[in-house]
Amino acid sequence: MEEMQDQEAPKMSSVENDNEEFELSHTDKLVGVFSEPSATFGKISKFPSKGSDWAIPVLVLIVMFILSQIVMKTNPEIKREIREKGIAALQKNFDDAVAKGQMTRAQADEQLNRIEDTMDSTGAVQTIGLVVGTPIVVFITFFVISGFFMLVAKFGLKGAGTYKDVMVAYGLPFYISAISIVVMTIAALAMSKLFTSVSIADFVGSDKTTLTGFLLGKLDVFSIWFYAVFGIGLAKMNKSDDTKKYIITVFAVWIVFSLLFHFLAKAVPFLAGFAGQ
Repeated sequence: MEEMQDQEAPKMSSVENDNEEFELSHTDKLVGVFSEPSATFGKISKFPSKGSDWAIPVLVLIVMFILSQIVMKTNPEIKREIREKGIAALQKNFDDAVAKGQMTRAQADEQLNRIEDTMDSTGAVQTIGLVVGTPIVVFITFFVISGFFMLVAKFGLKGAGTYKDVMVAYGLPFYISAISIVVMTIAALAMSKLFTSVSIADFVGSDKTTLTGFLLGKLDVFSIWFYAVFGIGLAKMNKSDDTKKYIITVFAVWIVFSLLFHFLAKAVPFLAGFAGQ
């Protein structure tokens, strides 16, 4: 009897090994974000969250954004447009300062002329600022938004995920954003005009500071795709089967905060960058 039991033991072990689920490689996760986000995040949630699953896509996005800005500025038309928009923004700020009595018109014109004279000679400085500043801004924004959605998931949706889980859910879809940057750069060079996204507003040249331009700016297939996948990932990493609830929450937060910053930017011009304008 004992010999028969010993012979059966390996068979039971073999069955257990066949049913054992193995962790996906980062390459599999990358592909899965595009092909099967629900199944991919479902498998990821069964293992401890890895820092590489959010850090790598964030770094890829940063590199792609920096390269995109450098490449677009090699186009004379785009470079001219960037310069003109920068001068127009400065002109508006100086006009506001003159209207408020903070400086005279002569002082405003003098400072604006001085800035215009130095804009073309500070290319290297701007590039250094881009390379150094972009990672700082992106990482700070990433950590803050991840923390916010952790609170939303935990207290609003009763999720079971941790901060690291939310970071993975938010970070992996950055590969989608990286692809959008490639498409944006190609479109900008092909049309010789500045693009800040691949929304309808950018293609038709709509002013995003207007409500119509703002709405058209949200009609971006990559942004919609990104937030849909983020919603799926957030649900799976919080051990929830109600994916629809998480997707709706993510889109609602995106639209509400976008509208908030849009209207705040009109009162505080500094916030225009956060409003995507």
